Amino acid sequence: MAKPDLKDPRKLFHDWQFPKQEQETPALQDEMKVKPDCGEDSYVGSQKLFGRRVLITGGDSGIGRAAAIAYAREGADVAIQYLPGEDEDAKEVAALIEAAGQKSLLLPYDLRDEAAPAEMVEKTVVAFDGLDTLVLNAAQQIAQPNVADLPLEQVKDSFMVNIISMFATVKAALPHLPAGSAIVTTTSVQAYQPSPQLLDYAATKAAIANYTMNLAQSLAPKGIRVNGVAPGPIWTPLQLDGGQLPDALPEFGQEALLERAGQPAELAPVYVFLASNDASYVTAQIYGVTGGTLIN
Repeated sequence: MAKPDLKDPRKLFHDWQFPKQEQETPALQDEMKVKPDCGEDSYVGSQKLFGRRVLITGGDSGIGRAAAIAYAREGADVAIQYLPGEDEDAKEVAALIEAAGQKSLLLPYDLRDEAAPAEMVEKTVVAFDGLDTLVLNAAQQIAQPNVADLPLEQVKDSFMVNIISMFATVKAALPHLPAGSAIVTTTSVQAYQPSPQLLDYAATKAAIANYTMNLAQSLAPKGIRVNGVAPGPIWTPLQLDGGQLPDALPEFGQEALLERAGQPAELAPVYVFLASNDASYVTAQIYGVTGGTLIN
């Protein structure tokens, strides 16, 4: 009898300290010391998303990149929004999408611009002759040691990028989304177990969780499912340009029950499931991928 393919989850991927490092905004995945694993060499698709037309925000790196790679290998054409300045990371993702035999579309937009969501949606619809799947994943995360140091301009930007852009993107996309479409949001463990240094970020993630469950109620009569993913500490560029306080990075993620940070590749199957017909009876749900931290 063949031995089962058992893997100790504590020892997968990078399970020791990260080197101290920081980058100017926007941080690039290609310049990280210990590059995140987004499934570039490991994700194997099985046509679960055949023919889908997808728009992913924050798709150049981290979780969005992992979702983009997985969706393409599952048979979807994929448009990725990214912050201007992240072009090199975005071009790498486009090449991976096209290597899977699918169409790619690069959308360099700053989501603080109110006009960006509608323009992104329109370009995606034109390029792919339609749109049926949204992954609303883009985020700003900037740690501040205390509330007195938190600039209100940062708070406004965090809400604009993290949650207000979701409202705008869904509103622009809705006329194009047929029954059977899926929307997947990225909330966070921070919505349920907030850290004081991430006051504005955590508040936006709590808003996203509420928005996800509420939007699902609004769109169920149209046959559109809406679900969210709540990541825990995941190793992405978001952590390097102010996302963590100084000196916190080496220990990042090691307080989780599984004693390490997660990798974006570990979330990709959840994003695929929630977009696919396998999740036909799943809506208004938040799926935690947190290394063991509770979200209920």
